[in-house]
Amino acid sequence: MKWSVEGKWIASGFAMAMTVTGYISFISYQNATRLAETIVKVKETHEVIETLVGVVAHLNEAESGRSGYILLGDDLELQRYNQAIQKIKPRIKILENLFADDSNQKQRLIALEYLLDQRFVISNQTIQLYRKNPSLQKKQAQLVADNNRNRNEIQQLIEQMQSQEEQALDVWVKQSQANIQSRMLIEIFGTLLTFTFLFGVYAQLYRQLVKRQQAEAKQLQLTKEKELGELKLQFFSMASHEFRTPLSIILGSSQLLEESLQPFVEKKRLKNLYRIQTNARLMTQLLSDILTLARAEAGKLEYKPQLLEMQSFCLNLVEDMQTLSESSHAIQFEMEGSATNAWVDEKLLYSILSNLLYNAIKYSPQSRNIYFKLKCQNQAVIFQVKDQGIGISETTQQEMYEPFRRGENALGILGTGLGLAVVKKCIELHQGQINVESQEGVGTTFTVTIPQNK
Repeated sequence: MKWSVEGKWIASGFAMAMTVTGYISFISYQNATRLAETIVKVKETHEVIETLVGVVAHLNEAESGRSGYILLGDDLELQRYNQAIQKIKPRIKILENLFADDSNQKQRLIALEYLLDQRFVISNQTIQLYRKNPSLQKKQAQLVADNNRNRNEIQQLIEQMQSQEEQALDVWVKQSQANIQSRMLIEIFGTLLTFTFLFGVYAQLYRQLVKRQQAEAKQLQLTKEKELGELKLQFFSMASHEFRTPLSIILGSSQLLEESLQPFVEKKRLKNLYRIQTNARLMTQLLSDILTLARAEAGKLEYKPQLLEMQSFCLNLVEDMQTLSESSHAIQFEMEGSATNAWVDEKLLYSILSNLLYNAIKYSPQSRNIYFKLKCQNQAVIFQVKDQGIGISETTQQEMYEPFRRGENALGILGTGLGLAVVKKCIELHQGQINVESQEGVGTTFTVTIPQNK
């Protein structure tokens, strides 16, 4: 299936919109994943800090129990000390699991375990020393100093571990915020881009819909015009047929009557008879022109070119016009070029030249010559009809090929205004051209050019 340009644009726009939408979905998925990872990271950091705080609390509780036992000699204080020591070990295990992927924190945890073991040893020594001899104050003081120093080291190390976790969490959160913000910008831009693509697709679809509706409306109009043209053609064909028969009878009868009366009646007394013949011919020509225009509008005017000997054709045409016009105008025929054959439609060409010659005779004063020129070339055949008549104004020249249009200076002359319209239609079927040169009161020259494409 061959796609139109609009179809390709629509498919491309829809594909781009789907691509951008997929990319936006991927970015949204990454944002959601990053948020989930941030939540996990916050929970882990909170658990680390909580565990370290628990270790400190248990150390303080153990120190309190040890001090209470040494000062008071109460076994409950010693029991509290031992319980606190036992609670520290599970928390160290938790920290080992939490620091499995952090080498720095793992090193600090090892140092913390070493200090805790050292503290436990010092604490146990003070307890053992107290049990042996409660009065050894000097040695007890040394152990207390070691214990305090160890406690400070443990406190510093735990603070470092807490600070490290807080810094790591802060860096993680800032990176997450930056990534999420950049992805949000991408999502906004992608959404706008998707909207643009979809709007473009909608615009193309709407444009195609409008064009389709216009095409359908135009097709409907053409169908109606075709039907109307066919009805007009049928009507004019019927009217032409119905009128031609009585007109032929009238013309034939008047000619017979003229022949029978000529030996007995003066010619000037036959003026009304001549009027009957002239108007009968005019009506016949009018019907012929109307039928030709109706066929042209309906697209039924046939164009059948054939090779025709132009000199003989033109001479016969001149003879016909001289006979039919019965005027004092002489048609002077001239031919240029050695070629005499041309591809034309004989009936259409006869209609073209007869109308031009008839107009030249009709709009020229009596006894003025009409010049008819034929020029045959390899690429075209050219006809020229020149008169010395009333001429055509520039305003009239712009619309003279429309039906029933006549110049103001021709209103007093008998005519229908259909001749040049018929000429134009017949020339168009030949794919030819017609040019006019005219000056009011001087004369008019029509030049018809018919290309030879055969």
